[in-house]
Amino acid sequence: MNGLAAPKDPEKKRDFFYIIKNKDIFGTKMEDGRGIQYLYQDDGRLINSAKITGGITDGTELRLLEDTEGFKKLVHSIGVSVETPDPEENVLFILQMYGRNDIYGGGTELKLYLKGNGTEIRIYLDKITWKEDDFKPGQIKVIMEKPGQTAKLNVRFYLNDGYSAPEINEEKEIDFNCKDYKHIIASSLVSMGDTTRLKRAIDKSKNGRDICIAYIGGSITQGAGAVPINTGCYAYKSYCGFKDKYGTGNNVHFIKAGVGGTPSELGIIRFERDVLRDYIVEPDIVIIEFAVNDEGDETKGVFYESLIRKVLKMHCKPAVILLFSVFADDSNLQERMIPVGEYYNLPMVSIKNAVTEQFYKKDGKGRVLTKNQFFYDIYHPSNAGHKIMADCLLYLYKQAETRKNLEGQKKSTSKLLLKEPLTGSTFEDIKLLDKRNTYNKAEIIPGGFTGTDNILQCVEMDASLEPVPQFPYNWYYDGSNTDMPYFDMWIVCRALVLVFKDSGETDAAKADIYIDNKLVRTADPYINGWLHCNPALVINENKNGRHFVHIEIKKEDVEKKFTILGFGYVV
Repeated sequence: MNGLAAPKDPEKKRDFFYIIKNKDIFGTKMEDGRGIQYLYQDDGRLINSAKITGGITDGTELRLLEDTEGFKKLVHSIGVSVETPDPEENVLFILQMYGRNDIYGGGTELKLYLKGNGTEIRIYLDKITWKEDDFKPGQIKVIMEKPGQTAKLNVRFYLNDGYSAPEINEEKEIDFNCKDYKHIIASSLVSMGDTTRLKRAIDKSKNGRDICIAYIGGSITQGAGAVPINTGCYAYKSYCGFKDKYGTGNNVHFIKAGVGGTPSELGIIRFERDVLRDYIVEPDIVIIEFAVNDEGDETKGVFYESLIRKVLKMHCKPAVILLFSVFADDSNLQERMIPVGEYYNLPMVSIKNAVTEQFYKKDGKGRVLTKNQFFYDIYHPSNAGHKIMADCLLYLYKQAETRKNLEGQKKSTSKLLLKEPLTGSTFEDIKLLDKRNTYNKAEIIPGGFTGTDNILQCVEMDASLEPVPQFPYNWYYDGSNTDMPYFDMWIVCRALVLVFKDSGETDAAKADIYIDNKLVRTADPYINGWLHCNPALVINENKNGRHFVHIEIKKEDVEKKFTILGFGYVV
């Protein structure tokens, strides 16, 4: 006799906290036609999410999230829900552990198949077969059947016995029209500076002439955290806001040249390639955003000032705006950068000044949004955060249009350029050298670096979703020419920056860099541990000289791979 089955005992209620709560995601098209969203959890991101999104303050619990063993002690199960436009769409959720020896291939993948209907399904950790190489939580991958669509994702950790989490405080919807929001936006204005160039660009646009707004920076300028990355980012939003207010049709043009993980040291090398390109319309406004990327600058600001001077000295005399983004720990480098902006009397906008103070206000006391609402992860703003950044730039434009240019009358940026630099200007005339961009005083003997690497960091340029490979005209050592594991170059220059490929792959080689037969540094693609472009200053002298550059693969790595993406040289 078949009757109703007896219900199972209810599952024990467990404390939980969110690491991802109602977050927008976007399915970037893969080769197989499906869409994928990556959400990285390494480098403190998971701990930051536990603090900001989950409200966890217990240091012991937070430290357990640093590695896989601690993760297993703390987490009982993982609850996941996804809402896609089609509720019946199949979705694959993967939480990947990074391996200790093989970062991307050695760790366990916690997989969950679910529908896009918003129903939570759980992964139970005691059902998982773990790998010996498991090291730490690495990344989340959400794979959807249909690419190019947005979805909502929730991920929460249910805790094992003995651990607790605070109650969830529901966040109020952000009121972008309230008085306190307007105060936030106004607080972002560090300095109006000399608005002569900016007002000229606004007037030019209002009169129907072609103008161009260009953005150069790191991953925030690329659009990281925005969904979709091409039209949800602050750059595109602020461009659209400018075009709507001051444009007369299609006369306002847009260039976005943000590359994740890159400082101004690399930004200045790729400026002509990525910003100027072959456009007929030169930039009238250039927004420079490196306030969270330049911590590792070996010159402590010379590259940054050199980039500013390079742009200001262009014959088209564009307006330069310094934009200071911020990390979730409230940090950036604006204290180092603001004096440079003051020195040239430039307009400056600080997102740190706008949002950090109000994060710590109580409801009803002027708080408009929470830190969780502003940030997508520890490094990047959410869609709301990108909107705020755009609104801060638009506020600057409005003030420049309506205020008298008193600062410009007192201290003209063009005249200030004639002074000696504040920090230094060594690199303002730097050029890119690679297989396509040659230099007649560089004699290259590639040795075993005869190939071309096609596995490169790719970024979305301008308003496109099409990923563009960075430094495709490179020199690649693939590990097969073990009798010639070197690259030689004679070059006349006074400064030289090597750009090499970072990688966390197990087959990446380290290389020693010799200048005039002296070892100056070792290029280690594992220091950052992810696929991107890494600049390294190897020559920095006061005058030109002929130098011998020898790059040699470490003996123990001669069967591994290394890529010289290019060089930046100054003569």
